[in-house]
Amino acid sequence: MIAIDTNLLIYAHRSATPEHRPAQAAIEAACNSRTGCGIAAPTVAEFYSIVTHPAASGRPSSPEEAAAFLRSLQEDGGLAVWSQGAGFVDRLLQTAVDLDVRGVRVFDLQIALCALDGGATELWTHDARFVKVPGLRLRDPLT
Repeated sequence: MIAIDTNLLIYAHRSATPEHRPAQAAIEAACNSRTGCGIAAPTVAEFYSIVTHPAASGRPSSPEEAAAFLRSLQEDGGLAVWSQGAGFVDRLLQTAVDLDVRGVRVFDLQIALCALDGGATELWTHDARFVKVPGLRLRDPLT
């Protein structure tokens, strides 16, 4: 199963970004993969926060536009949304210590662990610095 990182969702949502069309194609490919695809629940919040922020480049998306984009991926694309399960906080903290994760990279770790719990074996991102977690292959579909 393929996990999709927030940055690909943002590029696919924002038609003015140079990555727009490649990100759309990548998400479509992930949704059409035989293994399926999904996003971590924290990705939903991160996406929404960025695209609706008043200081977003260009025009910020309305709450309705942001929600409609994600809902269409779920309803039309079969995108799953994975939540944090029991014991997640302890696992997050222990993995952060084990991998020496610091600062804002803990948010990547949170996404990666949710993806693993959801059954993902790879995570598609355009972030070369995304935290590497054992058991989850990273792939940049835009390169």
